[in-house]
Amino acid sequence: MGGLEILVNLLETQDIKCQHGSLAVLLQITTSSEMRRYVINLGIIMPLIQMMKHPARDLQVLAAETMANIAKMRKARKQIRLRGGIPLILDVMDVPDVILQRSLEDLNEVERELVAVAVGCAKVMDSLSSSPKIKEELRRHGVVFLMARFLRSQHTHLIIPMMGSVQQCADLKAFRLAFEQMGIITDIVRHLQNEDVKLKENCALAIFKCAPNKVTRDMVREAGGLDPLCKLAQSEEVRENKRLLAAVTGAIWKCAMSPENITRFNQNNLVASLIPLLQENEDEDVLTNVVGTLAECCQDPTNRDVLRINNGLPMMIRLLSATYEPLLENLPLVFKECAENEQCMDIINDSDHIQDGVRLIWSLLKHPSNIIKRNTCLALVPCIKYAKDSPEMVRAFVGGLELTVSLLDSDDTEVLSAVCATIAEIAKDPENLGILTDHGVVKMLAGLVQTEDDNLRANLALAIAHCCEWDRNNYEFGRLNAVAPLVNYMISKNKDVLKGACIAFYHFSKEPLNCVTMHTCGVVKHVLRLVSSDDPDVQMAAATTTRNIRKLALTAEKFHYKELNSLQDIDYQN
Repeated sequence: MGGLEILVNLLETQDIKCQHGSLAVLLQITTSSEMRRYVINLGIIMPLIQMMKHPARDLQVLAAETMANIAKMRKARKQIRLRGGIPLILDVMDVPDVILQRSLEDLNEVERELVAVAVGCAKVMDSLSSSPKIKEELRRHGVVFLMARFLRSQHTHLIIPMMGSVQQCADLKAFRLAFEQMGIITDIVRHLQNEDVKLKENCALAIFKCAPNKVTRDMVREAGGLDPLCKLAQSEEVRENKRLLAAVTGAIWKCAMSPENITRFNQNNLVASLIPLLQENEDEDVLTNVVGTLAECCQDPTNRDVLRINNGLPMMIRLLSATYEPLLENLPLVFKECAENEQCMDIINDSDHIQDGVRLIWSLLKHPSNIIKRNTCLALVPCIKYAKDSPEMVRAFVGGLELTVSLLDSDDTEVLSAVCATIAEIAKDPENLGILTDHGVVKMLAGLVQTEDDNLRANLALAIAHCCEWDRNNYEFGRLNAVAPLVNYMISKNKDVLKGACIAFYHFSKEPLNCVTMHTCGVVKHVLRLVSSDDPDVQMAAATTTRNIRKLALTAEKFHYKELNSLQDIDYQN
């Protein structure tokens, strides 16, 4: 019989000293993953669960800490869950509030033992909380109330493992909502300023996971959490700890999704302090979070200048050659914001082609990720709109227009919407529109008109509108039955859809056959309603569409009554 088997068997004896000695040894050896695997196969889980019921507190502590080590293995977590370990652990660790609210120095021996048991159980929870099924079971057993009580205790060594469980449970939406309702977000912010590195890391990770919700972002700001996050990100000590730095920058990124938080970040000079982290040899997760933060912060025009003055743009252009997918998802979004700044655009699209930023952005359209394709298209729209000599720049990318049109074959609605926005911008130049037409853009756009998605409808309608202005494209859209379906867009409540459709009808109305189709489908009542729109472009498009349809009708009537001698005399647009 092997030594490990003897140690496991000793747990089932009735001798406290044997049990204590065995647990003391097992606690040490289960720090090894290989040893954990062996003892799990020897059936250690059930004896450990039974030991948690033992009246001797020191045995409970050893059993809990050994279980915490073993529960790092998936097989052990499953066995603990199936054998009723979860409710037992929660019951054993339920220490009275009067003990939690007093420091260790003020507790007697029995109360200290209770705290030690709770700490051991919290470590088990930390290990168990990586399992989605266990998270759900913990939620059903009301663990959030226990978390709230423990996070407000005086015992840091209890809070540390509990925060580990909190940040892992924050993966689930139900927990995130519960954390907001129970005020746990405020506790997380408070512990962010603790000296313990692991506690700070778990607090930052919890904020990172919860802050996509605006309520959490507001709570973090109101609890004074933004300043500590900035100080941590600016600390040289933190920058040497990449795991902590990644957690902190991730929390900052998600908090930056609120304009109010960006204002506070600006007061801490955050953008300038993050730029040195844009080195190519920096940790990939840190880079991803920093670039995500800059994408949010650069929605404030002042931060675009800060980024430019501190030479951040060339650093980010170099990062476009990276291969880490989450980083490539965020990079185009920074350029999307910065392209609206003329001086930034001069760096992105430098005349000497030293940076060659737009070419590198465009090349991301080849990436297999739909998110990267979508974000790249969104970035290209302002790049094309604001670049100097934009038409020549677009034509200079060999195969760029063909690649863009090919994305209209995508199955992803968001990619289709973004590429339609890009095509609408490209098509404003006649020569580029001719190239798009040669690549079959008309047929591909016409094939998308039956979509029900509002974002796609809005951008598709604009793309169709601008693509009408080349040769026989307008007629082709009518021949391909792309006109009538757009009339259905006019019942939408979405202003962007209405604007896109109205502008498309204006361009369609330059073709007599399309006017007939639109009139037959009842478009007139819709465009008449839009004549009173607040948007001048929509007003003009609606009025001109109505005029063209009416003129065609009058011209047809004159021809019918032989007031016109031949079809050649018809010029209904004048």
